[in-house]
Amino acid sequence: MSAILGDLGRKLTSALQSLTRETIIDQKVLDAILKDVCAALLEADVSVHLVKQLRSNIKNIVNLEELAAGVNKRKLIQKAIFDELCRLLDPGLEPYKPIKNKPNVIMFVGLQGSGKTTTCTKLAHYYQRKGWRTCLVCADTFRAGAFDQLKQNATKAKIPFYGSYTETDPVQLAAEGVDKFKAEGFEIIIVDTSGRHKQETELFGEMRQIAAAVKPNDVIFVMDGTIGQAAESQAKAFRQTVAVGSIVITKMDGHAKGGGAISAVAATGSPIIFIGTGEHIHDLEMFHARRFVGKMMGMGDIGGLIETVKDMKLDQNTGLLKKLEQGVFTLRDMYEQLQMISGLGPLSKIMGMIPGLSQLQNADGTSRLKKFMCIMDSMTEEELDSDGKILTQQPSRIYRVARGSGAMVREVEELLVTSKSFAEMVKKMGGSKGLLNTMGRGGAHGGPGHGMNPRDMARMQSQMQSMIPPQMLQQMGGMGGIQNMMQQMAGGGLGNMANMLGGLGGLGGLGGLPGMGGMPGARGRGRGRR
Repeated sequence: MSAILGDLGRKLTSALQSLTRETIIDQKVLDAILKDVCAALLEADVSVHLVKQLRSNIKNIVNLEELAAGVNKRKLIQKAIFDELCRLLDPGLEPYKPIKNKPNVIMFVGLQGSGKTTTCTKLAHYYQRKGWRTCLVCADTFRAGAFDQLKQNATKAKIPFYGSYTETDPVQLAAEGVDKFKAEGFEIIIVDTSGRHKQETELFGEMRQIAAAVKPNDVIFVMDGTIGQAAESQAKAFRQTVAVGSIVITKMDGHAKGGGAISAVAATGSPIIFIGTGEHIHDLEMFHARRFVGKMMGMGDIGGLIETVKDMKLDQNTGLLKKLEQGVFTLRDMYEQLQMISGLGPLSKIMGMIPGLSQLQNADGTSRLKKFMCIMDSMTEEELDSDGKILTQQPSRIYRVARGSGAMVREVEELLVTSKSFAEMVKKMGGSKGLLNTMGRGGAHGGPGHGMNPRDMARMQSQMQSMIPPQMLQQMGGMGGIQNMMQQMAGGGLGNMANMLGGLGGLGGLGGLPGMGGMPGARGRGRGRR
């Protein structure tokens, strides 16, 4: 969501930061902040009516003349703006939730070119990662190449699919596909229908017929986020034709009108369940208004990060956790860590979930991560099972690895330096007085902050501070930022925080990767490649 999180987020954050520069918070200061916030929303194509309503609500909440003495006006204004932005994007309706071990038929509808077929595969992959049996049915006989596209996407994602090159009746195709997959015990059955335009009344009739034939549990309307405020009339038109239960907004990664689309759809009372943030199969994010606003304003999304990490089932990696507890870390362990991180999706997406790090997202991070993995693919078993010293002590090995992986010698050296910083961090985490042990004592009582005595809490904060690079610590707001993050982690319901930090290599591991988190990593000596 570069356009929204980047541009709009920066403007809103800048407006709120101006509060800290003011010594006295009066009506003049409040009006100036609201002017900046409203201007930012209008530039994001949010309707004038909704912006005026938001401004009025905030002024009613923050009545400076009637506030009691001692009230923190800064926090009150910040909370009011945050809450009203959430209200703006949340219609307050619960979307359909699939039921495990039962067939859940989900029918996709939308205009042609909105990204409907791609989104079908993304949603199937999303549920597949969470352990559901998913499949796809192509009932789009109107667009040439529709079945080819779905077949290619499904094959790549290893998702079963059904369709036909010869059958021209979409209603029969949909019914046959759904019956087939129901009989085979699939839980999420996604039906892709033909794209349609408002003037094509016969296609709207086809949509009703398919809905009558497959009796979907949920109808998802896929909408192009680049149309901005026009999304409202489009959503209403489709709701009048078929029982639209929820909405997915696509193309939110490259257009400034996305905020207008989300707010306009929310105004119709239709719950938004996902937003598409790119072309890749991972680029589908579950939409929660509070998380979205928090991430947009640089507050991170600890809940989303915890869910993403849980999807990777890191708690099953008991061998690695034992090594971490002992303070042992090899190049092979690092390779496995990078594999896990790449499995979470784009690195910038993960960084955006960590409070204070959304500004450190780096477009080159994912390519650097892949380069490191490619370098390690050229190492021998002996080298992978070492801590890297065997390579630095025998430079000929570095040259061999560089030639085998097509990398520069300097890049191999960067990898070794990064591995060393990982290992140093692991030593701080492991042992009887390490972070994992400290968190384990608190985790036994429900996670960090629950049942942990003040001495252990202070020790854990000190350990986290020593592990996080100084520049990143500054971006996170110093020790106050760490305390806030720990509170969010505790509130996220993660029972064993040690498992998450163990699987990710710690926050310092993410930020310490040269060129990945925007943090300056140590460089190699820069010998040229021979």
